[in-house]
Amino acid sequence: MADRTSMMNRPFATLLAGIPEINATLYHRIRFLVGDPAAWISIPREDGSAESVLILRDIEMERARHQARADRIACPADFAPECGLSGDRETATAQAVAECLRRNQISSIVADRSLPLIFAEFVRQAGVSITCDMELGILDRRAKDAQEIEWLRDAQQVTESATQMACELVASASVRKDGVLIADHEPLTSERVRIAIDRWFIDRAYMSRPSIVAGGPAGGDCHEIGSGELRTGQPVIIDIFPKNQSTRYNGDCTRTVVHGAVPDELAAMHNAVVEAKAAAIKTIRAGVTGERVHLATKCAITGHGYAMGLADAHAPDSYCAMTHGTGHGVGLEVHEPPLLDMGGPELIAGDAVTVEPGLYRKSFGGVRVEDMVIVTQDGCLNLNTLHEGLDWS
Repeated sequence: MADRTSMMNRPFATLLAGIPEINATLYHRIRFLVGDPAAWISIPREDGSAESVLILRDIEMERARHQARADRIACPADFAPECGLSGDRETATAQAVAECLRRNQISSIVADRSLPLIFAEFVRQAGVSITCDMELGILDRRAKDAQEIEWLRDAQQVTESATQMACELVASASVRKDGVLIADHEPLTSERVRIAIDRWFIDRAYMSRPSIVAGGPAGGDCHEIGSGELRTGQPVIIDIFPKNQSTRYNGDCTRTVVHGAVPDELAAMHNAVVEAKAAAIKTIRAGVTGERVHLATKCAITGHGYAMGLADAHAPDSYCAMTHGTGHGVGLEVHEPPLLDMGGPELIAGDAVTVEPGLYRKSFGGVRVEDMVIVTQDGCLNLNTLHEGLDWS
């Protein structure tokens, strides 16, 4: 396993750069949100300490002095090279990084996997060697602190409220003679449910991505978002994953709802999925690998007679299987390390991961139930409170 030491304590120069609004690793380090290029440099000192310098647009400096996690706040003009700065902001920031390294007599630097190529190029032109540490920042982001856990808890509570609203919208609809669901005198479609979810999040200052509302056979594909009319007696997978506009942390929750009577076949699939989720959650704790968690899921799924893996070209439409891993990390991105899947790494305390087993049948539809948990030394903390059932009436 890679060194878990915080990058602030590393004995070598370190560079993170990009746009904090879209570069989660840089934002996680500085906790300061801007939409223009910025760079964070950790410069080692002779006494073994390090000074961090944040270079960003001049009009952001005063705010950054009060909010950003850095020892020194600067703008590109503070590190202008002899040839002057470009009129392009990203280029000017990269030039300033190179000049900052030169003035501090830095001959080599380590960067993370997200470093934009323009920064690497200007660093190299300055005669500074650069090494990509593939794990830099990853473990820092995985080990969520108390504040991050509260942000995730808040995000998951709001996500659950939207999930409940959407499931109850489906369950409370009336039925046309042909089985199509009706709400407010109009056919209830995946699109209408998705719009209701989007509006729910707008009112709560969340950014909503296109939610999965996949009814009937459409739910036989685990990532089909769904379209068209919803029908009674068919499963509807509702998977919602918004981002808080302020904290930038994500929620992620899935439930499956059935309007009317639940077919026996669907009840059996649901029972297997719920048992698999419980088995995975029971396995989770610091030191256990993501692969081991996935194998617990697999054991439960196959124990009920279902398959694992994608169907081959000759498989019948009745093929029913879990076609994806057990889960993934969540934080500033809705999909981030670690994976709960084959080859998944050792879990650490503070990991936030989803547990989302599912079963999918092309001719019939699918079932997925998803919770988010925080890994602890002796188990995990489940952030979900919603029931797991198919009946939301």
